[in-house]
Amino acid sequence: MTSQGGALVTGGGSGIGAAAARRLAAAGYGVCVSGRRQGPLEEVAAETGGLAFVADTADADALEAAVAATVERFGGLGALVCNAGTGASGAVAEQTPERWARVIETNLTGAFLASRAALPHLVEARGAVVIVASLAGLRASPESAAYGASKAGLIMLTQSIALDYGPRGVRANCVCPGWIRTPMADAMMDELAERTGGDREAAYELANRMVPLRRPGTPEEAAEAIAWLASPASSYVNGAVLPVDGGGAIVDIASAAFEVERSETT
Repeated sequence: MTSQGGALVTGGGSGIGAAAARRLAAAGYGVCVSGRRQGPLEEVAAETGGLAFVADTADADALEAAVAATVERFGGLGALVCNAGTGASGAVAEQTPERWARVIETNLTGAFLASRAALPHLVEARGAVVIVASLAGLRASPESAAYGASKAGLIMLTQSIALDYGPRGVRANCVCPGWIRTPMADAMMDELAERTGGDREAAYELANRMVPLRRPGTPEEAAEAIAWLASPASSYVNGAVLPVDGGGAIVDIASAAFEVERSETT
């Protein structure tokens, strides 16, 4: 058994999930990364000395098997990171029931299923759940009804676990990243660049022009928050919702135009 026990990271093949796996491995966890693409999972597992497990986050049996494999390999389960996610743009009237269901199933139901499978082991280890939601779960985004609803649901799922399982020694907390340089975000920036006539970097700059830090984050920055919430260092933090967004969540958009005007005239 590793010094911290096992940690299962769903959606661990790339982006925030892969960075979280690396950070948790550095902290002494034996890490299992799960997801749908075997190649990227095996790359992360090789880097971390961990385990790759192909599992669709919407498949209850597959997640049960991933948890069992983590426990068998590392002697227990001390942390669960629910990171798997997808999106499907569209306002409510334009969204299809099929695309809506896929987003909810992957993002929200998947985290429920992973937590459901992991909680008996986490109770035994007095471990931690960290759920990766989004700033989109706190603030509405254009034509993102399915994604935003799923991420808002993750916040309440986190707090429900914190309330129900806190008395049994399990902590549950949630991070809400803003724009983080991941393959998914890069693809969205490329779409924005096509519409605005710039390139990816210009799109990131445009998307973050009202963010106090004026830049996107890195997967490693999100992973630091995840690892801290999973660790004993945050032993009295439970049910927290932590934006990792450069300060984006604090901005009053109705007043932000004054900052733009001031910066343009100074």
